[in-house]
Amino acid sequence: MGIGYGVPEEQLEKQIGCVKYTVFCFNIVAWMISTALFALTVWLRAEPGFNDWLRILEAQSFYIGVYVLIGISIIMMAVSFLGCLSALMENTLALFVFIFTQIFGFIATVAGSAILLQYSTINSSLQPLLDISLRRFVSTSEYTYSNYVLTMIQENIGCCGASGPWDYLDLRQPLPSSCRDTVSGNAFFSGCVDELTWFFEAKTSWIVGLAMTMAMLNVICGVMSFVLVQAVKKEEEQASNYRR
Repeated sequence: MGIGYGVPEEQLEKQIGCVKYTVFCFNIVAWMISTALFALTVWLRAEPGFNDWLRILEAQSFYIGVYVLIGISIIMMAVSFLGCLSALMENTLALFVFIFTQIFGFIATVAGSAILLQYSTINSSLQPLLDISLRRFVSTSEYTYSNYVLTMIQENIGCCGASGPWDYLDLRQPLPSSCRDTVSGNAFFSGCVDELTWFFEAKTSWIVGLAMTMAMLNVICGVMSFVLVQAVKKEEEQASNYRR
């Protein structure tokens, strides 16, 4: 019986080794992605010009999702080391803790990405905030500060008013030169709300893509760790039966 038992035991050890090093490698990749996510989110939060625009337009709700992703990326960087150690040590308790952190990481990453998209895409909660701010600036465009803000946005983005050049007509304000193309002299047809939203969306697309990749790795690492736990338990049961 000893010879007959040795064959499946050797196969099980090979399977455990394969799963263990697969989990280890996935955790290394997860650490790299979480580090990249941390770097991108911190860069977006710290970028001076971008931050100034959001402050002027009173649209700093955009940063809620950024803050969530900064926090979860830091946690996932630390958790990746836990995953590597628990897999190499084949410690079932540490693996269960790691699985729990992967579930938490998946939920938090998806939630952070959803919040970020909610404040950075077309038809999102960002657009009403921008519309209110821009209409206020248009209605007071005769004042120096409002004129400065509108000129800065309209010339840099290539837009006019909140929803278009007719905003100036509706609010009984003269159409400024910053609303016109310097080459053709024609007024920009696009409103600044949509143009700014597309600008913000382009800023966040890479961040959301990385976050979704990390969420996918959370699922893979969690499932592989659970498989490893079951294999380790089976190995312990076989060893216990063999000693009897």
